[in-house]
Amino acid sequence: MLDNLVSNYGMIISGAILLIAYVFIASEKIQKSVVALFGASLTLLLGLLPFHGVCDMGKYTRGVFDYVEFEVIFLLIGMMIIVHIASRSGVFKWIALEILKATKGHPKLVLFALAAFTAVASAFLDNVTTVVLIMPVTFVIAKEFDTDPVPFLITEVLASNIGGTATLIGDPPNIIIGAKAGLSFMDFVRELTPVIAVIFIVCVSVLVFLFRKSLKATPEKMEHIANLDNSKTIEDKNLMIRSLITLALVILGFVTHDITGIPAYVFAVAGASFLLLFEKPKEIYRDVEWLTIFFFIGLFIIIGGFEANGGIGFLADKLIELTHGSLEAATMFILWGSGILSGIIDNIPYTATMAPLISELINPANPNAITGHVHALWWALSLGACLGGNLTIIGAAANVIVSETATTKGHPISFMRFMKYGALVTFISLTLSSVYLYFRYLH
Repeated sequence: MLDNLVSNYGMIISGAILLIAYVFIASEKIQKSVVALFGASLTLLLGLLPFHGVCDMGKYTRGVFDYVEFEVIFLLIGMMIIVHIASRSGVFKWIALEILKATKGHPKLVLFALAAFTAVASAFLDNVTTVVLIMPVTFVIAKEFDTDPVPFLITEVLASNIGGTATLIGDPPNIIIGAKAGLSFMDFVRELTPVIAVIFIVCVSVLVFLFRKSLKATPEKMEHIANLDNSKTIEDKNLMIRSLITLALVILGFVTHDITGIPAYVFAVAGASFLLLFEKPKEIYRDVEWLTIFFFIGLFIIIGGFEANGGIGFLADKLIELTHGSLEAATMFILWGSGILSGIIDNIPYTATMAPLISELINPANPNAITGHVHALWWALSLGACLGGNLTIIGAAANVIVSETATTKGHPISFMRFMKYGALVTFISLTLSSVYLYFRYLH
């Protein structure tokens, strides 16, 4: 009976599981990794996905593990380990303080410098790690200026989401897109880094203007910041040298992927393994964000169930119908739709759902497939999903971390106060992205 139910209503059942999982993830009533694993268990128990891949008459039917993007999983684990070990040396805080000293304590320059550091760091580290590293420095600076730290915090978190869009490893949605579309680290650098640099400069300039009344300081305070003591920030020099060389080599591996053909996750895991030789692994593993890892695994299985039962193909056909097969209309629809939805729901499950949908949209086997410069659709998804995280305070994990930390420090950031700036930055970002995509691919 269960087999008949699944064969007749598999798409509806798997779609319902995905939709209900989304609702619980958005409500945050239950921890999202638990929601994802429960949904994955239900998908498997109901037989919506086969346990093993089967080859029958030359046709391969995918099993559950064929739907789990292990490239994404191992890349995330490897980079989490490398960044955590490197941060123990104090090197990131040292860099931030050196940048501050270079500004000579001018408040507007300090804000711009903090935003620039956050954006660049977010292109290579995950956004949550970046804001966690920069927040203690921010509170010290705000105290020295005797000013509200909220303008600095808002600017930093918006900059982190912008900067994270620039590379393959900067934001989890890009890792998902890279794995699904077969795009390398350098593909992201070539296509997204230039437009992200423009978006960053425009958006942070606007924020500096909007916060100008809060960015004032006496000459004495400016001089104090210009002469901050940074001599004792590095806690372990050998660890710093070792981790920075490893991180540089891993990034070099990403950059040379087109030449070597070695996937990014192999370099990340190799770098992490090397650094673990000098550490107590149990301590390091304890700080890996396993909740995020299990969230990804569960999510891939839920979406795999929906895809295996024809749900993704059905949505792809509807989107082709809606846009009349136009690449231009589909690109703008995905860009702005992703931007708005990612500000409301978590951009990771959203991207994990959209990636196979776009694959189906451009699948040559689909008689109605969209043709032309179809890479525009992948870049539209990346720009929309990552930049849309700036729309609201729940749009990205980094936003939530900053908000919670600011509240515990006695500087709460309300939903509407954040959105006042986040919505403006998102609108500017998506508008500039639209112009870029039009002239780069659609003109």
